[in-house]
Amino acid sequence: MNARIRAEWNSLKKVVIHRPGMEMFFGLMSPYSSLYERAFSRSGARREHEILETILKTEFGVDVIRLKQAILHTASRVPIVKRELINLARETMEYTGDAGAIAKAKEEFEENIKYLDLAHFFNILIINPSLNFVVQKGTRNVQLNITKRQPLANLYFMRDQQFVTDSGIVLCRLAKPARRRETIVTKFFWEQVMGLSLLHEIDEPGTIEGGEFIPMGKFALIGQGDRTNRDAIEQLLKLEFEFSELAVVHQPMHPLIPSDKPDPMINMHLDTYFNVASSRVVVGCEMLIKNARVEIFHNEGMGTFKKDPNETNLYDYIKSKGFEIINITTLEQMSYASNFLCIKDGNILAVESERNVKNVIDNVKRIARDDPKRYEKLLDHIQADYEFLKNEGQFFPHKKDVYKMGLDVYPINIPNLTGGYGAAHCMTCALERG
Repeated sequence: MNARIRAEWNSLKKVVIHRPGMEMFFGLMSPYSSLYERAFSRSGARREHEILETILKTEFGVDVIRLKQAILHTASRVPIVKRELINLARETMEYTGDAGAIAKAKEEFEENIKYLDLAHFFNILIINPSLNFVVQKGTRNVQLNITKRQPLANLYFMRDQQFVTDSGIVLCRLAKPARRRETIVTKFFWEQVMGLSLLHEIDEPGTIEGGEFIPMGKFALIGQGDRTNRDAIEQLLKLEFEFSELAVVHQPMHPLIPSDKPDPMINMHLDTYFNVASSRVVVGCEMLIKNARVEIFHNEGMGTFKKDPNETNLYDYIKSKGFEIINITTLEQMSYASNFLCIKDGNILAVESERNVKNVIDNVKRIARDDPKRYEKLLDHIQADYEFLKNEGQFFPHKKDVYKMGLDVYPINIPNLTGGYGAAHCMTCALERG
């Protein structure tokens, strides 16, 4: 199988997801430090994830691959994959403290491999444990302290560790240290489990995340901002894509936040304020896309892209390509309205943004209490948005323009999963479209 995707609206055939496990429990111990938007129910999130998987399989006939299941299934049948999984787990473990106890623990690890199930080694990868040994006088008087070191609490956002282009898979180097180890797992998955080669692996100091990449047929959009730096963009501009044009979309700082103290998390990725619903319709927050500067690079072949001397903004650029734009309010944008998953041309799996708005407003109220000068304008604006949307009865995706544009929408309610800072698009790695 060749992993190649040319357009976001082509029919989704195969997708990879990850059901959040114990790593989410640790992430919820400190939601802010774990890059989550807010606290939420872990059991509720897992239940919603099961629903997401069921909808993709039964309603749309998508081949859904679960990351952990696929790794364990293959490792149980292919000795070399099992060996590599164990090696990764071995390399992940950290030991500190008494030297004798450390030597004994390492010896035990090797001796016990034959007794341990494969899930044990996968869990080591996602928990990233450190074992500290303190030995005191007496028989077997060993104090063992096990601490987690940046568990992969965001692994269920399977969009970000990589993205699939018209020429293959690009493995990302994620911007935040809290997420950077995720690609160790997904690289192992792509190469050892799926048997796929990578088109490119982003090298240091480049950083990029999959939510920044949107294929649009003859051209592709790539976001640049807090999560994606210029070095990563330069690496992409040296690859041999079939896209005739690459448009680099610069993340706009939100106009309702003071410019001397911006908050890039509000629109951290391109797909958090802009997305593609069909071959002729996109959805975006005009306040942001009109302020998103766009550089255009033309493909001259053999990994050479030439910069167009003229720049524009995302709104005008997309209009020039013949797309109609459905505008969403700031409150809808912050409630993940644009983070839908396009199933096929004109058919989208969209979050019920109305179910998220109160959580979003409450969260902004909380942070506005701590920093009113930074967030008071944003809070006033989204509260006004809420009153407007209530009076109009048009929370995305239930908007007149959606029906006018002929979109077929399947709404999904995932208020816990979105607490991690993303929705259906962020949680799915589209592997095959046709």
